Amino acid sequence: MKSILEQLFQYQHLSYEQARDVLTRIAAGQYNEPQIAAFMTAFIMRPPTVEELSGFRDALLELSLPIKLESAPAIDLCGTGGDGKNTFNISTITAFVVAGTGHKVIKHGNYGVSSVSGSSNVLEALGYRFTKQQEILQKQVDQAGLCFLHAPLFHPAMKSVAPVRAALGVKTFFNMLGPLVNPARPKYQLTGVFNLETARKYQYVFQAKRQEASIIHSIDGHDECTLTADTRVLKTQHEQLFSATDFGLPENHVSAIEGGKSISEAANLFLKILEGKGTQAQENTVIANAALALQHYHQESLPDTVLRARESLQSKNALNTFKNLLELNA
Repeated sequence: MKSILEQLFQYQHLSYEQARDVLTRIAAGQYNEPQIAAFMTAFIMRPPTVEELSGFRDALLELSLPIKLESAPAIDLCGTGGDGKNTFNISTITAFVVAGTGHKVIKHGNYGVSSVSGSSNVLEALGYRFTKQQEILQKQVDQAGLCFLHAPLFHPAMKSVAPVRAALGVKTFFNMLGPLVNPARPKYQLTGVFNLETARKYQYVFQAKRQEASIIHSIDGHDECTLTADTRVLKTQHEQLFSATDFGLPENHVSAIEGGKSISEAANLFLKILEGKGTQAQENTVIANAALALQHYHQESLPDTVLRARESLQSKNALNTFKNLLELNA
């Protein structure tokens, strides 16, 4: 690790092979916590290059618990987090809205590190029990249309860095890796990122892996489509800028999409929106993100996929997906 740290502290980049090797060694427990903290801090000072990000990604996927889920083409909705905006759990609710339209969702998620509540925090608070048993997850995706992969169960390699990440309490390059290392490797991906530089790096990684993905970034700094400002959507070969009017929806004020101050508040808000008791701004935000996800399946305009998403939420199909998931989890 000493030579790697010296290289980083001299403002030099790691090669793909070096990045993959050092993360493999971290996972094997070959470095102590101060060394890992120093390594992570180097990438807080500057973000990973595409080669470094690809090396980290491939190391984690190679070390992950293998799982193969048979289904129609599925999608993952997993953002980087780390935008510091304290919004409600938009991507998690969006996952249930997409599943409520009849499409399969294999969501990857984790506890919040730099936010109050991550997807794992909310689902756990509402009674969902994490599992890595393939037969249970297969049953969930078959019968509920959605299953949830709690990252620590499938990435034992992350155990070595979990205490360091928690102690640092800020976003690190591991936030960037979460959406890239779904062990089920679903065909489609909708992922929100906290800045445009990261979005472009994701675009290069997905191009190299030939995975169909939409990377979204709100130009006011949110890692989701929040309707508070224009949203940039990058796909493997092109990118577009969407305003709220492109969705046929009104603009939101930032304060209208704030999340709770605790896990219990975030969980209550999550359920409230699924039950159709959310505010117009909260519902429209979820609908807009679901509409972007549904474009992977439907070659339709945004207003048309907005209608599909709205129907899923207002008909309670999204809520029933959540209830079915809990029943299958019992």
